[in-house]
Amino acid sequence: MTATSGTGQGEEDAPVRVMVVDDHPMWRDAVARDLAESGFEVVATAGDGEQAVRRALAAAPDVLVLDLNLPVKPGVRVCKELVARNPALRVLVLSASGEHADVLEAVKSGATGYLLKSASTQELLDAVRRTAAGDPVFTPGLAGLVLGEYRRLAAEPAPAAGAGADGREPGAPRLTERETEVLRLVAKGLSYKQIAERLVISHRTVQNHVQNTLGKLQLHNRVELVRYAIERGLDGEEGERNT
Repeated sequence: MTATSGTGQGEEDAPVRVMVVDDHPMWRDAVARDLAESGFEVVATAGDGEQAVRRALAAAPDVLVLDLNLPVKPGVRVCKELVARNPALRVLVLSASGEHADVLEAVKSGATGYLLKSASTQELLDAVRRTAAGDPVFTPGLAGLVLGEYRRLAAEPAPAAGAGADGREPGAPRLTERETEVLRLVAKGLSYKQIAERLVISHRTVQNHVQNTLGKLQLHNRVELVRYAIERGLDGEEGERNT
C-alpha cells in the first residue's frame, strides 16, 4: 500500500481515532502508516486477538480495522467482545477472505463493514471514513448478501403482536415521523449519505436520528436496528407509501 491524499478528520475537525489489528507485521504497519499519513490518528496496533482486546479497551479507538484470521483469539470474538463493551465502536473487517460465511459471521458479531484486502489504499481510506460515520461499508457484491441475511434472520421470529404502523408495540417508545422514515430507509440498505440525499437533510442529522432511535429502542448497533425494522415490515413498499 502507498499513501494517498485524504483526510481522517470528521465533521467537527477531530481526527478519527483508529486501531489496526493484523497478525502480519508488514501489512499492519503499512495500513497504519497510510492511515496516519492521511490524517487519521492511529492510537494502537495489535498482532493477536487477546492483545487487540486489551489495547482497544485502553486506547478507545473510534474505528477498529480488524483482520479475522488472528492467533490466540479469532477476529469475530474480538469484535463481539469489544462491541459488547462499547456499542459505539465501529469495526471495519479487512480480510483476505471473501467467503460468505466469514462475511456473515463478522456482521453478526457486530462489524459495521467488510472490505477485502484486495481493495486499493484509497478504497480503504474512504471505507474507514464512512465506517466512522456509521455507514455500512462492504466490498462490492457483499452488501446484497448481508441485506439478504438480515431478511432471513428477521423472518425467523414471529412478528410482534399488536405492533402499530410505525412498528411500535404497545408501551414501546414512540418514534417521531422522521425517525421512522430514516429507519425504513436504513432497513432498505441505504447508506447514511444516500438517506441524507433522499430526505434532503444533512449526514449528521441522519446520524442523530439513528442514534436517537437506537437509544429509544434500547438497541446497540445497525445490525439490531435493521433486524428490528424488517421484523416489523418497515422495509417494504407499503411502509414507504405510508411515510
